[in-house]
Amino acid sequence: QVQLVESGGGLVQTGGSLRLSCTARARTLRFQRMGWFRQAPGKEREFVGGIWWDSGTTYDADSVKGRFTVTRDDAKNTVYLQMNNLKPEDTGVYYCASGLKSTLSGLTARAYSNWGQGTQVTVSS
Repeated sequence: QVQLVESGGGLVQTGGSLRLSCTARARTLRFQRMGWFRQAPGKEREFVGGIWWDSGTTYDADSVKGRFTVTRDDAKNTVYLQMNNLKPEDTGVYYCASGLKSTLSGLTARAYSNWGQGTQVTVSS
């Protein structure tokens, strides 16, 4: 079981930046993939970006390529989502998630079994 604790959300103007953190409380994160999702009011949860813990390989949604970056800190068991050039359409609750490697696509929520509580990001125009 992996417990995930997120932080770093807030209110920012268009064009601004935020960095979200997700600290995992687990004995090990080997064989895990970590993902970031977001959900806007009235919309389905949407994949944003992810990282394979063992290799550090990242993968991003097309909607955030070039603006968002996922990184990890092994020593702190923490994954970060650096968000730059934020737009009003980036507004939503952002969730951190983890899941063991499987045949499921890492771009889908079904591939993740552990979820954080979510943190609100609001981008004003």
